[in-house]
This record gives sequence, C-alpha cells and structure tokens, in this order.
Amino acid sequence: MATQKTAAEKKQSSLRRRNALIGYTFILPNFLGFAIFILIPVVFTLILSVMKWDGFNTMEFVGFSNFANIFTDYRFSSAFWKTLLYVVFTVVLTLLASLGLACALNKKIKGRDAFRSAIFFPYVASMIAIGAVWKQLFEQNYGPINHFLRMIGIENPPGWFASTDWAIWGVIIVSIWKFMGYYMLIYLAGLQDIPAQLYEASTLDGATAWQRFIKITLPMLTPSTFFVVIMLTINSFKSFDLIFALTEGGPGISTTLLANYIYDQTFKYWNYGSSAAASVILFILVLAVTVIQFRGEKKFTDYL
Repeated sequence: MATQKTAAEKKQSSLRRRNALIGYTFILPNFLGFAIFILIPVVFTLILSVMKWDGFNTMEFVGFSNFANIFTDYRFSSAFWKTLLYVVFTVVLTLLASLGLACALNKKIKGRDAFRSAIFFPYVASMIAIGAVWKQLFEQNYGPINHFLRMIGIENPPGWFASTDWAIWGVIIVSIWKFMGYYMLIYLAGLQDIPAQLYEASTLDGATAWQRFIKITLPMLTPSTFFVVIMLTINSFKSFDLIFALTEGGPGISTTLLANYIYDQTFKYWNYGSSAAASVILFILVLAVTVIQFRGEKKFTDYL
C-alpha cells in the first residue's frame, strides 16, 4: 500500500513538473523579448548615466557629473519646461476633446459610424504623412490655416512652425488631432457600459442634461478617465516621432522636448552619458507623475 502511494506521488510530481515546463515554454519567448529589448537596455542606461562615453573610446566613470552637467545645460532646462507645457496642454485638451466627441457620437445620429472612423483614422495614419500635411497647412505665408485667419480679419496670423513662440502650440494642436480618436473609442466603450435605466430614472426625477452628465456620466466614466489620463501622460512625456516629423525640435530649440534632447545628445553630440542621465531623469519624472495619478484616482474613487 505504501509502495503504491509513493508511486502515485511520483507520478503526480512528474505531472506537475511537466505542466510547469509547458508553462515556462509558453512564457519563454515573451521573457526573452522583455530581457533583450527592455531589461538589458534599462540596466545599460543606468550604467551609462554615470559614465563618459562617445560610443567609440573606452568608458570612463564620472559618477553623477552627467546629472550635474545637464542641469546647467540651457537646452535641457528648455526641454524640461517645454515638456511640462506640452504634457499639460496635450493631456487636458485631448481628454476634453475625446470625451466631447464620445458623448456626441454616442447618440443615434445619421452617419455616426462614418464620423467615428474619420476621427479615429489620424491615429493609424503614417507619422511622416501627418508631418508633411500639417507643415503645409500651417505654412506661414500660403498655408490654408493662415489664409482662413486672414479672411476673418487677423492681419498678422501666427508663424506656427516658423516661429519660436508658436511652434510648440502648433505641435500641441496636431497632437490633439492625432490622438483624440483613439481615446474617443475608449470613452465610447465606457459610455455604452452605463445602464440606460440610470438616465431614465434621473429624467423622471426632473434632472437636466447637464445634471445627468455631472452626476451620472462623469462618475461612471472614472475608470475610463483614469486610463486615458495615465496613457496620455506617459505617451506625451515620451513624444518624439510627431515632433521630429513636424519640426525636428526647431526652430532653434523651441519644440525640443526631453525625448528630442536625448536623441540630440546621442546622435548629434555623441554624448551617451548625458543622454542616459536625461533618460533616467525622464523615467523618474514619469514614474512620479504616475504614482501621484494612482493615488489621486484612489482618493477620488473613495470620495465617490
């Protein structure tokens, strides 16, 4: 009897090992991809942040000198504050635009599906094509946008991408236009999950459309809003390709954000230590903002 029990236990142990091996086999490709493309580059970036290296000569340990040097670099200071400006306005305005569009296109209107597709299309469009088209639209002298502004009485419209004062605002406008369609779909999914009975009951109680929006729609969309804010914030902080396609960080450094600054330090000045230090700072900044958002969302949910 004891011998039979031992044999059964061995069989179960062998089965557990085989199941575990099958499970590890399934996750191995994902783990290897994570290790090769994320974990190793992150560790190497941390090492580079305390090194002086131009990509060719031997690495030299410099401690925290890279961090001290970039904080005295006016290009980094400009990129830091421009990044915060870009993130704040892009996140807030894209959120409002996507929510407004979702509420409008959640109603039964003619051509609703066509409008949804048209608004979502910029999100999947080629970044190079978007940059080329919007550069022509915002062209200072002959662009359609400035032509329209002159028609309505603005004699000296902005220079947009040719102006150090207006280029960042042009980039923000294009960013909102490109990404609002994607987040509109997220809000649409959230709106369609709200029970219709809540609106019917509030209507019978005499609630106005605005009161229904404030008391029902917004609280019920809290999970969607939290996701949108988190994703928008992270994507805005690491925005690079759109700005590169539109202005390449110019004119001057007026649209150079932290991601562009890291690119310039790496591929223009061959200063891998400074670029790695700036990457670490960007990571810490995004992490801090994300933690604050998570805590804020928890307090807001508890308040509701």
